[in-house]
Amino acid sequence: MPRHSDALSAVSVIQSGQRVFVHGGSATPQVLLHALIQRAPELRDVEMMHLHTYGAALYADECHAESFRITNLFVGHNLRSRVGSERVDYLPCFLSEIPALFRSGRRAPDVALLHVSPPDAHGYCTLGTSVDVARAAADTAKVVIAQVNPRMPRVHGDGFIHIDQIHHWVEVDEAIPESPAAPLSDIERAIGRHASSLIEDGATLQMGIGAVPDAVLAALHHHKHLGIHTEMWSDGALALLQSGAVDNSQKKVHPGKTIGGFVTGSRALYDFIDDNPSAVLLDIAYINNPSIIARNPRATAINSAVEVDLTGQVCADSIGSRIISGVGGQMDFIRGASLSPGGKPIIALPSRSKKGHPRIVPQLRAGAGVVTTRAHVHYLVTEYGVADLAGKTLHERAKALIALAHPEDREALAKAWHEL
Repeated sequence: MPRHSDALSAVSVIQSGQRVFVHGGSATPQVLLHALIQRAPELRDVEMMHLHTYGAALYADECHAESFRITNLFVGHNLRSRVGSERVDYLPCFLSEIPALFRSGRRAPDVALLHVSPPDAHGYCTLGTSVDVARAAADTAKVVIAQVNPRMPRVHGDGFIHIDQIHHWVEVDEAIPESPAAPLSDIERAIGRHASSLIEDGATLQMGIGAVPDAVLAALHHHKHLGIHTEMWSDGALALLQSGAVDNSQKKVHPGKTIGGFVTGSRALYDFIDDNPSAVLLDIAYINNPSIIARNPRATAINSAVEVDLTGQVCADSIGSRIISGVGGQMDFIRGASLSPGGKPIIALPSRSKKGHPRIVPQLRAGAGVVTTRAHVHYLVTEYGVADLAGKTLHERAKALIALAHPEDREALAKAWHEL
């Protein structure tokens, strides 16, 4: 039987040199992490491995350099400024393939720190807001430690974990972190309108995270019979569910259900998914499998980027050589949507950054990573319109992309392309 204890006692089983998986997103187990920090003086070389997490990530502080090192599977805001050293590192991998890293033993965790909903009458907790790669971590870790929180929603899908599978558990009662959406700018709304013109009634949507995907969703309220099969979703998708624009009626995979890997957003979102059989969170190896994505008709992937060069290469995880996010699931869904009957892979971004730098460029910055190759890109959208790059030569692509750039950047782009 699992042992019910306080947080410090629960994490006392963690030993130097072990690899510790940390539940991510809104399910970040803050109580367990704070207890682990108290043990820092007695630990050496503990590898903390996770997708993006919320909170201060105190284990990354320089004062704990000998105690912890961090393997980011996706870089969140709390660690963005620290990535680049050997101690705070990044592991590039398609999101769909991370569970296989765990299950194959190539990167299996010794310990999993989880944040779960309370056990039901049959003893089953759930992984709550984040099933994604946590399902595989829970299955492969030698020791599972969980904080059990009545405010964590009980979510249907692959996240069920019996209390007997948890070796040490701690009762907590704390709010689940919320991620309020920022107000949309005029530029973002223009992008949303252009992208929404590509989306047909009955399409199955994948949306990334951030203002641009939110702007696209905000422009879809007059659409009909939309479906959702996505790695993550938030309040923008919730609004479409509540308005009736999303009813999941024309999906071939899990019709009638909203399918994702994790959610993050408002308390209203968490209340909506709580014990709701129409909102299902599944293992990300399944959710992001391109062959599964392609089975839905008109699969439409909406993702953003840091910059795009004039041949269509997309950098989405770095500014030059500085990693700011991760490969994530962009390629999983770009490929899946392109294989779907009537599917549309869409990259949407403002023509300039908030600091006024062009985001359509002759060449990617030195060190920039190509997340989506030029051969995979189909539709590209800015506030100035839409370009369909599929089937176009390099020169045809450059001409189409220059037309989507900021007007003040077009002459310089045309000159640079001619010189190239």
